[in-house]
Amino acid sequence: MKKYNHKKIEAKWQKFWEKNNFYQAKDPAPGVEKVGTEFNSVLAKNPKYYCLIEFPYPSGDGLHVGHVRSYTALDVIARKKRLEGFNVLYPIGWDAFGLPTENYAIKTGRHPVDITKENIKIFKKQIKSLGISFDWSREINTTDPNYYKWTQWIFLQLFKHGLAYKKKMPINWCPQCKIGLANEEVVDGKCERCGAEAEQKELEQWMLKITAYADRLIEDLETVDYLEKIKIQQINWIGRSEGAEIKFKIQNPKSKINSKFKIQNSKFEIKVFTTRPDTIFGATFLVLSPEHELVDKITTDGQKAAVLTYQEKAQNRGEIPRQARDDKEEKTGVFTGAYAINPATGKEIPIWVADYVIMDYGTGAIMAVPAHDERDFAFARKYNLDVIPVLHQYIEFWDKETQLHGIHYGSTKTRRTFTVDDYNKIITDLDLLVVLKEQAYKDLEEGRIFSGEGILFDSGVFSGLYSEKAKLEITNFVKGIETANYHLRDWVFSRQHYWGEPIPMVYCPECHWVPLPEEELPLELPFVKKYEPTNTGESPLAGIEKWVKTKCPKCGGPGRRETDTMPNWAGSSWYYLAYIMRGNSKFEIQNSKFKIQNSKLFKYWLPVDLYNGGMEHTTLHLLYSRFWHKFLYDIGAVPTAEPYQKRVSHGMILAPDGQKMSKSRGNVINPDEIVEEHGADVLRLYEMFIGPYDQTVSWDLNGVRGVRRFLERIFNFENWVEQDEKEVVIAREKTIKQVGEDIDSMRFNTAVSAMMIFVNKIIEAGCTKETFKKFLIILSVFAPHFAEEQWHVLDEDKSIFDEDWPKYDDKLIDKELVEIPIQINGKVRDKLMVDKKISEDEIKKMALASEKAKKYLAGQTLKKFIYVKGRLVSIVIS
Repeated sequence: MKKYNHKKIEAKWQKFWEKNNFYQAKDPAPGVEKVGTEFNSVLAKNPKYYCLIEFPYPSGDGLHVGHVRSYTALDVIARKKRLEGFNVLYPIGWDAFGLPTENYAIKTGRHPVDITKENIKIFKKQIKSLGISFDWSREINTTDPNYYKWTQWIFLQLFKHGLAYKKKMPINWCPQCKIGLANEEVVDGKCERCGAEAEQKELEQWMLKITAYADRLIEDLETVDYLEKIKIQQINWIGRSEGAEIKFKIQNPKSKINSKFKIQNSKFEIKVFTTRPDTIFGATFLVLSPEHELVDKITTDGQKAAVLTYQEKAQNRGEIPRQARDDKEEKTGVFTGAYAINPATGKEIPIWVADYVIMDYGTGAIMAVPAHDERDFAFARKYNLDVIPVLHQYIEFWDKETQLHGIHYGSTKTRRTFTVDDYNKIITDLDLLVVLKEQAYKDLEEGRIFSGEGILFDSGVFSGLYSEKAKLEITNFVKGIETANYHLRDWVFSRQHYWGEPIPMVYCPECHWVPLPEEELPLELPFVKKYEPTNTGESPLAGIEKWVKTKCPKCGGPGRRETDTMPNWAGSSWYYLAYIMRGNSKFEIQNSKFKIQNSKLFKYWLPVDLYNGGMEHTTLHLLYSRFWHKFLYDIGAVPTAEPYQKRVSHGMILAPDGQKMSKSRGNVINPDEIVEEHGADVLRLYEMFIGPYDQTVSWDLNGVRGVRRFLERIFNFENWVEQDEKEVVIAREKTIKQVGEDIDSMRFNTAVSAMMIFVNKIIEAGCTKETFKKFLIILSVFAPHFAEEQWHVLDEDKSIFDEDWPKYDDKLIDKELVEIPIQINGKVRDKLMVDKKISEDEIKKMALASEKAKKYLAGQTLKKFIYVKGRLVSIVIS
């Protein structure tokens, strides 16, 4: 048996492909607007296909098996598309700015520049060892000034269009990383990077107005092919709520008001956003966020000290921990001493302050309806506030057994039945509302509330209406405004660390914030020896006076550069465009004409056809990049409203023990070791075979060895025949069909399984070299080095990747062969391999002509011939 030397084979073909510039995508010829040149005619015949991975952050840990799963899957698709004639762009680059590198630099005393270069070198070597067909000619690096020149350019356009602004505000602060955090970067009250408890700190921050695109970010999901769970994540994060804005007039308080703020004749109002205007008749108090501007103004002198103490506690805790806490956690609050008028009932209701109301959501004030909201109910019970139900659940039904009408109502769906007369009386005389009201109070006594929609009672002229209809009518009645509210907040874009893109803005005492002229881009990050974060909230750049001091680009007077840097999300929000620009232009675009110079390239390549990544990035990164792309579309820089046509995600690979891989557990699988011992093609095939691509799977070394044995069986295949048997031909066609369809549907594991079944077949029955070559072509996208080697062993001169993807014959697949036994007087005398759809006349001729059957039929009278379709032939003779 020949030895399969994977090291020699893989090194040989990697060198060959690199030398011959395989896998480079072709751009449309520059300067030609219409397809007419020979080059562009070729592109017209070969449609484009742009597949994209989330470019890696080059950490010191190197490549892990999760990277391999993602890269190999899209490599399989990219290679198949090329064999099908597509002009494929499958690029690679490095998302290299960010905190981890800076933290590691601080820990080791080495500069982030050096660490980044070293890590990229390691990653690049690892990826190339896998035979991934990336177009390395388009390699990008977010820390390259020629790259972040365009990150800065996009920021300037956002600023010029009013979508970038600076604001002093309380922000989430990580005391360990010593930087500000966007809301999205705080998980369960902790920094998502290091796990430290987030604090509140008031700083001036650059903000991007992503909220201006909230509706489009939801609505345009209808135009793209994303996994449903990805769409749901995007929609939930944006969190659009339909409701109403209603004004509550502040009543002159019964005790002395804050002496600094006199209320005369209820001129002041509190605006409340609610998704449930149908419950306003049950609103028994208002709650303001501790940060609400009216708190200090309306608080009475007697309550001032208590309110101030409460505000300080809430500020120390911060909004994110308050949002993250469990709804069952005990609610706290303080009474302001002031009252408002419920516009529906005309009654006075008290105004409280509580930290479960967030200033950044809605108006920072809520109308509390404790009978129909869990949080309000808990708060009301604690502070002995009124609880007034105004609606309850109601469902009509017909009881077939008793022939009685009935209703389900209440949170426990209490069931009552009535005679026809009684039932009609309940409906006609509105006794139903009495029944519902009684049940509502009974539920409250037992500690249950009803928070859904139902039939209103004790709601004036709106009693008897269902919630859906009542919402609009009550909104109009109280002169409210229909509106929408969002969970999404503007993007905190400032970071107080060194290793990031400089923000190209200058502060001038006369002109305020002035953008750097585009011709001065890139504003390069200065090389400094001291890059540790400061405790003052300023970036380390603030200490470089020579760099900070500059002239105002507008008036020429003294100015100071912005010293905050951009977040790690900035460079990854547009990198898919950089790959396109990297083709012909190599970023050297004259006069910063981003959209003019690249319009033809963008028009050809966009949108990205397939984008794959982990589920952990389907909220933030995906949302940010869609936002930036839509903005670029609005200013005419790109031709599509969405960057990615299709977005998919891969499942996580767990350790053999079923736990998440981590150094601390000592269960990390190093892909380098698998490549060294078993080969890159074994690793690639195994990761595609391990299980459904979108599901979490556990690593199994026995599976790796099994895949190695599979390739060794092919490597030593010698069962050649002059002509394929029918069942081999059919198996070949079915395998080509299934593998092709499975790749297109990203069912990689069943594609590999189908190839394994086919190999078993040809080892048993043999096959021609032509059949074997077709098999090698479909195998090549999974195991490129191995297939290329075997292809040349068969005396082929060209690369296997210059071939066409094999086409299957539907007619041959339809002719599925079955084995039919021939019984003569009840005993099996022969067996025939026939098409499953063969007719009775055809099989009768074949059965009677069978050499084995003839000796039993000679001189006998045929009394009966029976064919059970697809199962057997029975001949009766005498």
